[in-house]
Amino acid sequence: MSATATQELPLFPLKTVLFPGGVLPLRIFETRYLDLVSRCMKTDSGFGVVTIHAGNEAGGGLVSIHPIGTLARIVDFDQTEDGLLGLTCLGVQRLRVVGHRIQPDNLLLGQVLWLPDDPVQPPLPSHEPLARVLRDLLENEELQRYARFLAPDWENAAWIGNRLTEILPLPLQIRQALLEMTEPRERLDILLALFQEQRLA
Repeated sequence: MSATATQELPLFPLKTVLFPGGVLPLRIFETRYLDLVSRCMKTDSGFGVVTIHAGNEAGGGLVSIHPIGTLARIVDFDQTEDGLLGLTCLGVQRLRVVGHRIQPDNLLLGQVLWLPDDPVQPPLPSHEPLARVLRDLLENEELQRYARFLAPDWENAAWIGNRLTEILPLPLQIRQALLEMTEPRERLDILLALFQEQRLA
């Protein structure tokens, strides 16, 4: 994907952060998003997941979004127990929203630039406690639906940091700040410092 040409992409504002390689479950009930899912399935395309800075996920009201988000692709779907459409999406590539407009159905369309992938770097020996914590978390039965869609890459600092940021109960603003970072080892250093503050590692 070109890093210099903008592309128009439907956006899904959420109070969560999706990283490349991450798994995002969604429950869809609003007409604008049901239509979006239908188009994505027909055209084998994706949508941008962006974090809400102010406003609500549902209802079509005005929301303020963070400009850095992630392209998501649908990899599985089913009907949930309450009759809604359940989706499983995978994060593909980070993006920057440089402009947006709202359709008559209140679907947000963004003009996006594609951001480069994080460099592939092995974790440092000091990051080993984080890898151990992540391994333990991914063995948890409650995370099996999430873990089965992952492609583990334990020699990649970005993969370890991204997965921990998604799973750990971190404040939304910290997750967003870690998404916007471009140095995987620095991301792990910050996570390690947070662990040490909480005496989790």
